[in-house]
Parts: sequence; C-alpha cells; structure tokens
Amino acid sequence: MTLLLFTRQGCCLCEGLEDKLRALEPAPALELRDVDADPALQARYGLEVPVVAVPLAGGGWRELPRIPPRLSGEGLQIWLQRNGFPRESA
Repeated sequence: MTLLLFTRQGCCLCEGLEDKLRALEPAPALELRDVDADPALQARYGLEVPVVAVPLAGGGWRELPRIPPRLSGEGLQIWLQRNGFPRESA
C-alpha cells in the first residue's frame, strides 16, 4: 500500500516527515505531490502541508489526521496502523 504525501519544496516539516516515513522498517511506498505544482492542490492545502493520505479500496484517497511532529520510529508506525495504514511485512 502507498502513502500519499502532499508536500512543497523547501518545507522543513515536509522534509522531516518524509525522512521519518522512509526510515520506518519496512518503509512504506511513498508518492509525493508538490501542492505548488497544481493550483487546485495549492488552493486546497495552502500552508497546511505536510498532509498524508491513504488509498481507498474504491479509488481516491482518505486524508489522515495531522501526524504529531515528535513521532518517529515505532511510535510513528503504531500511529499509522491506528489510522488505517497497515504495517507490511519485510
């Protein structure tokens, strides 16, 4: 399963969350979307990035609640599971 990360270039919060997600074991597949590259995404998210979403079975995405910035490692993995993103086996 892929996580969608809405981000923007030069955003330290976005870069930090991407690094934390890529450091998970196993690391989830990430799809990055730069909100500034799409006027509709920029209008929707403004300065509210980073935003993480998970795919829905019928298509589309469901946004997750804002991830607490201090979470990392196993705490972040548990948070993702509790919010509908299953842990994949290595």
